[in-house]
Amino acid sequence: MSFDTAKFDAEQALTLARKTFEIEAAAVLGLAARVGTEFVQAIGLLVACRGRVVVMGMGKSGHIGRKIAATLASTGTPSLFVHPAEASHGDLGMIQAIDVVLAISNSGESEELTAILPVLSRLGVPLIAITGGLQSTLAKQARVVLDSSVAREACPLNLAPTASTTAQLALGDALAVALLDARGFKEEDFARSHPGGALGRKLLTHVSDVMRSGDAIPQVRLETSFVDLMREMSAKGLGASAVVDENRRVLGIFTDGDLRRLVEKGADLRSSTAGAVMHAQPRTVRADSLAVEAVALMEQHGITSVLVVDQAGELCGALNTHDLMRAKVI
Repeated sequence: MSFDTAKFDAEQALTLARKTFEIEAAAVLGLAARVGTEFVQAIGLLVACRGRVVVMGMGKSGHIGRKIAATLASTGTPSLFVHPAEASHGDLGMIQAIDVVLAISNSGESEELTAILPVLSRLGVPLIAITGGLQSTLAKQARVVLDSSVAREACPLNLAPTASTTAQLALGDALAVALLDARGFKEEDFARSHPGGALGRKLLTHVSDVMRSGDAIPQVRLETSFVDLMREMSAKGLGASAVVDENRRVLGIFTDGDLRRLVEKGADLRSSTAGAVMHAQPRTVRADSLAVEAVALMEQHGITSVLVVDQAGELCGALNTHDLMRAKVI
């Protein structure tokens, strides 16, 4: 089908866009007025499920089903999508009696879906339907029916699934949100299933994962000359050096900022030692702490480097803001 740009009506396009938003918003708001006992029953079945939530749907409902399955899985409810047509050709073997099936169909009469309903019934699998066809084959076979009916589609021809799929998606999101609350799902749980995301990095990354260790830790003793202290700092590139005793316990720290302040005072540093110029009792963080705790410590005290100690209080690492930025913790 060709497109004549000369006949394109920009104002009509904007009018249709706004009308689409209005129709789909009304469809979602209509759900809020209808949600009730059936929704609670559905949550009860899903919470009690000892297996997985198997989401099914054909066509556009199938696309929505894939998204719902992914949302459930990422918020603490084991879930997968099974294509109804593929189910008839062997994939039904993926479904067990301990599972719950969440079937999505606007009409409730999708042939591929209704064809496998008797098999699901024989397996004894609880069936939850999201459908606009409340008298449909799917609705009659389901243990719980969630009404996703809409007054009209946003499509000007009232044909293409638009408002109906928006309603299905909203119901799926509502189920996921209610389920994560019922399961006591927390930020830490979300992070474990999203280790590559920003929240995952913040809640799963420990200081030990990002700190410098071994020979990369700048450290000197109390009696180290100022010249050797500066050499150690320059060689390790942290912008600071720990001052430790013979047991590697932290006695102090000397930073680039300390050097700048001493120079500004006109101090004679040539004959100084690390013990004379260090900042005693510096802030430290445990290696098993979360990296975000190190960030909070540094922000609270206005410092850019922090020393890391183990359970015995011995120096085991060091890090600065650049290390945290590289790890995308900040």
